[in-house]
Amino acid sequence: MTACEIAPMTERHWEAVREIYAQGIATGNATFEQTVPGWTEWDARHLATCRLVARSGTEVLGWAALSPVSTRRVYEGVAEVSIYIAERAQGRGIGRQLLAALIAESEKNGIWTLQAGIFRENTASIRLHRRAGFRIVGTRERIGCRDGRWRDTVLMERRSAVIGI
Repeated sequence: MTACEIAPMTERHWEAVREIYAQGIATGNATFEQTVPGWTEWDARHLATCRLVARSGTEVLGWAALSPVSTRRVYEGVAEVSIYIAERAQGRGIGRQLLAALIAESEKNGIWTLQAGIFRENTASIRLHRRAGFRIVGTRERIGCRDGRWRDTVLMERRSAVIGI
């Protein structure tokens, strides 16, 4: 496992975050998105807290952030996970460290349930989430179309054992 520093993400990390996000989009197995939004749009879609980068020195190796699942107050403690690791850093345990830090940060910020929608083919991400205590809730069949192909997503969730119990 490669040791890395986990730090809060700020706008100054955006270029590296954008590049890693673009790498994920290019795989076809990370997101339904086709292009990386600009900082302003990305910033508006994600919670102001629970934004992290994994770094080695000044190099950003990965990032994770949470998005609200609803604007309804009853769901204010439920968020969706985004986690992306740079191609050059995959398979080195960085995702595990980053997701563990994101879970801890989410609990500090009153989030009691984390969810993730992962393409069925993205077995590495499913394994990562399982190791972090997520369970499979079900499969959303043909939930969206990407590149002319209808895709299934595996819906996973993790309920906190320390917040919202």
